[in-house]
Amino acid sequence: MHLDARLRAFISTHDWITAYQLPPYAPDLNPVEGIWSLVRRAGQNNTAFTDPDHLMHVLRRTFRELQYRSE
Repeated sequence: MHLDARLRAFISTHDWITAYQLPPYAPDLNPVEGIWSLVRRAGQNNTAFTDPDHLMHVLRRTFRELQYRSE
């Protein structure tokens, strides 16, 4: 959407708007991305969650395990 020519034209006609094109995946700009990649690999892979409580239980367990990793 942000790459659409109509939106670019709108932005260029309004000098009060400043738009920056960011990369689609920027872990340096969002440090939480590194944690979520670990969580996806460690706790959510091949899991069919039965309900929201099951999801929260797995997330808490995974975060607890990550908390005690030295690296």
